Amino acid sequence: MSGWWRRSDGTVRAGRCRTHVDVFEHVFDHGGVETAALLDRLRAQVAQAEARVRPQLLEVPAALAKVLPEPGLRPGATYCLDGAGALLQALLAEPSAAGHWCGVVGVPTFAAEAAAAAGVRLERLVLVPEPGDQWLAVVGALAEVIDVLAVRVPSRVRESDAARLGARLRDRGVVLLAIGDWPRAEARLRVTAPHWRGLGQGHGHLVSRRIRVEVTSRRSPAGRGVTVELPAATGGLADVLVESTRLRVAG
Repeated sequence: MSGWWRRSDGTVRAGRCRTHVDVFEHVFDHGGVETAALLDRLRAQVAQAEARVRPQLLEVPAALAKVLPEPGLRPGATYCLDGAGALLQALLAEPSAAGHWCGVVGVPTFAAEAAAAAGVRLERLVLVPEPGDQWLAVVGALAEVIDVLAVRVPSRVRESDAARLGARLRDRGVVLLAIGDWPRAEARLRVTAPHWRGLGQGHGHLVSRRIRVEVTSRRSPAGRGVTVELPAATGGLADVLVESTRLRVAG
């Protein structure tokens, strides 16, 4: 940039001043190879910074990862369930096995033995069966130390209460599994078309249950679904391979 500029000895002269633009152009004036290497280093630094800021998803069974908005549970997000049965246990199992603490609030019928069979680590599970009217305060307190919280919503949640609790959950990086309705939930999971397998005509015993898990979210308002066995013969969740049907032509 041309103009007048003052030298260090106090004299004034005309000439070209070096600006930040000049320095930037000088950096990229060393040839294509060095420029490409510099850009690669900058991209790597940006990727590392984004990885530190972006919360890491908590794992879920592979079959559910295909229909959720993201392939896992996002810390700070809320997911609505229509019940506290096997689907809840399946969602708790993977984070629990990975070392995360889980909590269940307001579900006195929660079956710990079935949860253990599904893969939930009971040594990292906190149960508050009957929190009463203080359930919001209990959830807020547990959010300080628990990574995944499941709570049965006893009544309609006010927007202001949900916003305050949601801010704490995002700040602490806690996943909330709300059994019931919750304002501005990330996704809603619903179990449909249950069918037990293994029982014959008056004999045998139940082996597994086949269900359809339907997921609606802000990203997929029309919904997506997957057919799974829950519980499977192994006790957890298993994907179901869709069998092809062949049509026979008569004649």
